[in-house]
Parts: sequence; structure tokens; C-alpha cells
Amino acid sequence: MTMSITELEQALRALRLSGMSATMQARALQVAQHEMDFLEAFSWLVQDELDRRRSRLLDRRFTLSGLRERKDLKDFDWTYNTRLPKREVLALGTLQFLDAKEDLLLIGPPGTGKSHCAKALALLAVQRGYTVLYREAHQLIEDLAEARELGQLRAYRKQLKSVDLLLIDDLFLRKLPAQAGDELADVLMSRYEKASTLVTSNRPFEDWARLLGDTVVVTPLLDRLLHHGHLLKFEGKSWRLKEAAARLAKQAKSP
Repeated sequence: MTMSITELEQALRALRLSGMSATMQARALQVAQHEMDFLEAFSWLVQDELDRRRSRLLDRRFTLSGLRERKDLKDFDWTYNTRLPKREVLALGTLQFLDAKEDLLLIGPPGTGKSHCAKALALLAVQRGYTVLYREAHQLIEDLAEARELGQLRAYRKQLKSVDLLLIDDLFLRKLPAQAGDELADVLMSRYEKASTLVTSNRPFEDWARLLGDTVVVTPLLDRLLHHGHLLKFEGKSWRLKEAAARLAKQAKSP
């Protein structure tokens, strides 16, 4: 029995081999034109299927992570601001800090690249098979409050505790509610020496007690972050201000 190309494609899709189905005609043409023999073509078909499955798995992990954009350290312009901790950030790209269950704290003025680098490290973790959860700080506090109201707080805290990397972005970018200090402390303490937490903030340590409204909770919070952690300070010029200036200059030149 010989199947037609269309029947073979349908059969492969029925077997959930969509990677093979998508490239089968191209591989068959390569065999027909003597560019490769059957065994070589079949090997490529198997690789096509593996690549498709790997791509789908990565897409699924990315979606579950909560990341909304795919930042890459290779896309970052280190030349614009020479006061950034380039060597330290690139070293963190090995992700050894995840295996060591170390924490990261990126602090500096807005627009200096903290979030870009943090999201790029999170994306690397996703690509290498680590579980990742991204939340902006205010969103995390809102999620905890909602989980409490729905009777799902224990389950959500379990999720926060279990991921390999929890990225809490833009701490203090927005005003946080009164209970935020306790909520953040609970999250960090539950992950302490068990998994890595990455926090970005545009406010120096001296402001944290005032912004959280609780001096008592700030000391243990920072203690957990910095005990087995890396503190990176982002200083210098704002990339966003540069882009804004470029847009204004372009508008001024346009008729």
C-alpha cells in the first residue's frame, strides 16, 4: 500500500507528528533530486519533529512564566551607558546562581536597563528548562490579595515558593498598600535558600522602610535577599530619556 503525500501528511498529523508533516514534502523533494538518501532524509524528519516539539515546549514555558516580551542580553546597548555592571550581568548569564539558589537585587534609576537585564536572564532560564514566574511588584501584591479573597492563598503561595526563579520587577514604581511589606517578606522567606528570587527597584535601601511603612520588616527582607545574593547597581544615563530625545528631535525635523 502506497500513500499519497496528502494521505501521509494526514497520517502524521493523526499521530501528532506535526513537525514531520510540515517538512515532509521538502524532505521528499530532496530525496527525489538525490540531495540525500532515504535514511538521511528520515533522520532530518525526526529532527524536524524534535525541533517542533522543543519550540512548542519553550513557547508553553514562556507563556506560563508571565513574561510578556523576549528580552536578550545580546540586544542590550552597553556602549551608551558605561557605568553599568556589564561584567556581572554577563556572568549571571551562565545561570549558575539558579543552581546555587542565590538571589539577585538590581537597583538604580529608571531607564538604566534593570528590567531589560532581569527579563533577559529570566528568558535564558526559560530556554534552559528552569521554571520561571514574572510579576511586577504591584501585580504580585494584588495577586496575593485576590488569592486570599478566593480562598486560594495557600495554593498561590505554593506556586510562588516552587518556581526556580521568581522575578519581582519594578518594586516601588507604584505605591504599594499597607500590607505589602509583610506579603513580600513572607514570599522571600518562603524561598530563602530554596530557590532564586530576582528583584529590581529604582529606590535605594534607605527609602524601603518608609515606602513599605514598616521598619521592622525591611531588615529581615533585605537580609534574606543579600545573604546569598548579588547586588548590582545600575547608574548613569537613562536609555528611555535618550529615546524620548531622539523622538522629539525627529518630530522637530518633520514638516
